[in-house]
This record gives sequence, structure tokens and C-alpha cells, in this order.
Amino acid sequence: SEANVDFNFFGIHGSIALGMHSNLSDIDIVVYGAENFRRVERAIENLVANGVLKYIFANKLDEIRRHRGIFKGKIFVYNAVRKFEEVNVRYGENIYEILKPIRFQCRILDDSEAMFRPAIYRIGDYNPLNSESDVEEKPTYVVSMIGAYRNIAKKLRKIEVSGMLERVKNIETGKSHYQVVVGTGFLENEYIWPVEP
Repeated sequence: SEANVDFNFFGIHGSIALGMHSNLSDIDIVVYGAENFRRVERAIENLVANGVLKYIFANKLDEIRRHRGIFKGKIFVYNAVRKFEEVNVRYGENIYEILKPIRFQCRILDDSEAMFRPAIYRIGDYNPLNSESDVEEKPTYVVSMIGAYRNIAKKLRKIEVSGMLERVKNIETGKSHYQVVVGTGFLENEYIWPVEP
């Protein structure tokens, strides 16, 4: 109620949804929609500040994301899922060409899809960290398939990224853009890490 988000935009997943839970299970909450998620995020922040809830951190990524907490002795985790109208890419509309692994720093220009999986960050100020990453066509997006890198950095913050450069070509228009995918399964060390808090 603190977030002023309709109950219909919440769901449960994980062990509870599968009927495999116990009294020790955490509660995995789904929030449908980017704006609803941001409202819930702000509400939880306020509730923590007022001592109603408490964040819990298993690692540094949890500390940055602040998506895990405890209420009345019960652990909860909350994540976002796109509403149907927030799905911007349709299956088969693009051709994806894997180019090469790169490592770089950049600034986040848009984090409006960062809470989803895949997490999508629009980026600028590309700065390669090695000679192999000095590419002619600069990536404009970082896409994380790894859930742990959802919502890890905010707009205008600087991040370091290690991932696979891809060319994305729209079949209908023929236009291409470049993105870096984190979580391809091809590389041993793929990550997104905030350089600035």
C-alpha cells in the first residue's frame, strides 16, 4: 500500500509458486511494469528508513541492488517483469552477429529497462580498457542476461563491463546498432560493475 501500486501488478514466483516451499522459504515477489517497480523500490527504501523493513545483503551485488529484505522475520526478494506493452523487441525481427569479447568503461544514459531480465542499459562515453576493445563501431547498449546485474547502476553513473560485442541488424529496415551482452556463456569473466557509487 505504501507504493500505491495495484495488487494486480504483483505476483509470486520461486518455490511458493511451484508449491515446493517450507516455513524457511523466502518470498519471491514479482512486480509487473517499470514504473510500478520504481514505486515499490522507493516505498521499500522509505520503509527501511522508518525501521519497518530491513535490507539484507548476501554480497556486494545485493548491497548495490537493494532487492532483498526482511519483514517480521521473513526474507523477501523482489524483481521486475515487463508488462506486455513494455516488450520492445519481437522474435525474428533482428539478426544478431557475435563479433568479439571486449572490456570497457562507460556512462549509463538510460536505466529505464535496467530492472528487467535481460537488463538493458543505454550507454555513452565508451572507453576501452585494452587494445582489443578499441572498436570502430561503439556499442550503444549493454544487455545483461545475468539476473544479478539487474538494476546494478543508475542513470549517469559510470560502469565497467566485460562481455561480448554484437551487431544487431533489423531485418525490415536494414539498420544496425551494436550492443555488449553480459551472460553469453561463451566467456569466463563477464560482468557489469559500478565504477561510481
